[in-house]
Amino acid sequence: MTDVTSDLATIARINAVPAILQVICETSGLRFAAVARVTDHNWTACAVLDTLGFGMKIGGELDVATTLCHEIHSTHQTIVIDKASEDIVYCNHPTRRKYRFESYISVPVIRADGSFFGTICALDPRPARLKGTAIEPMMESFARLLSIQIESEESVQRTELALREERAMAEVREQFIAVLGHDLRNPLFAITAGAELLAQRLDDEKSRAIARHILTCGRRASHLVRDVLDFARGRLGAGIPLTIQACPDLAQALSHVASELQRVHPQRQIELHIGAIGGLRCDRERVTQLLSNLIANALEHGDPHGLVCVQAGIEDATFVLSVHNTGTPIAPQALGQLFQPFTRQLGDTPQQGLGLGLYIANQIALAHGGSMEVTSSAEHGTLFSFRLPLNRNQAPAPGQSPEPVEAIQRDDSSSRT
Repeated sequence: MTDVTSDLATIARINAVPAILQVICETSGLRFAAVARVTDHNWTACAVLDTLGFGMKIGGELDVATTLCHEIHSTHQTIVIDKASEDIVYCNHPTRRKYRFESYISVPVIRADGSFFGTICALDPRPARLKGTAIEPMMESFARLLSIQIESEESVQRTELALREERAMAEVREQFIAVLGHDLRNPLFAITAGAELLAQRLDDEKSRAIARHILTCGRRASHLVRDVLDFARGRLGAGIPLTIQACPDLAQALSHVASELQRVHPQRQIELHIGAIGGLRCDRERVTQLLSNLIANALEHGDPHGLVCVQAGIEDATFVLSVHNTGTPIAPQALGQLFQPFTRQLGDTPQQGLGLGLYIANQIALAHGGSMEVTSSAEHGTLFSFRLPLNRNQAPAPGQSPEPVEAIQRDDSSSRT
């Protein structure tokens, strides 16, 4: 019964079926036509066109033994009757007496694998000329078409079911990642805090170097866990969580991010140019995280001897935070994939991280109602820009003076390449 119910739903989804029945009735003059699912025991109406008042509805069932479709199920042969009362084979047939028809035609619907699905049939109490006309080959063509449509629709349903199951499994995996990442934060915090304390208190330089190495690895692991948690939030549909508020110290926070990365890469040069952004409303921690990801990306993929330039300001009622670097341009075919998770720019050297930095930056931008943009060419370098349209509540206060332009220079004592 479950299979028949599924077949009823399949036929209902095939938009061509009502038109097929309409053409059959108009061409043959018969006033009842149906697509039937036929099994060893039941004849079930999957689609019906009834201007005769026969009384059969979709889902209605007959004992298959009382129908001529029982014979078609056995022989897979079309049956055509012009006037049953004068037909030597069917004049005394119990089916003809039970349903009181004169004209009748029924063609088998055979699946692609050779199995029997059912029939397309039509009948009328009035006689009609059917044999030797175009109606029989036309209905057989409709039967073949319907078979193809059934296979196609069932294939779509199988694909959709597999997709739903895969999505359910993916959600379970991402929930597991989120829980695991959350539970890892506390022990990692203890490791980094302990390593930092040891690095300050140990007297032996070799021991301090080991403690600093543990601290560096712990911080890196913490960043990876943070990225995984943000990725899981984005994929699970919750999105990057934000705390929007006025950020009068945003310029100092952005400068601090650049300074931290400058200390980690003393051989590089990072320039910072900040305009009047003191009244901006945003999530400061997330915007600084976005900037950190963009600068780290520029340092990793840009010219190792080139300048990394960071700019922030208000342009045409839009907050713009951008990071520019020189070096090998990003391939045009890769530009559209940069903000997808686990995407890495092609290169000859091994790359660290999970490939989530730009994805998370983009998610932070989207959560703010902004967007990420990227341009890249050999002539102009690579520019990543976070653009956030401002409303009146976000714009800096009138008359606010811009922060001074600031440049973070590399340490003169560092080796210059």
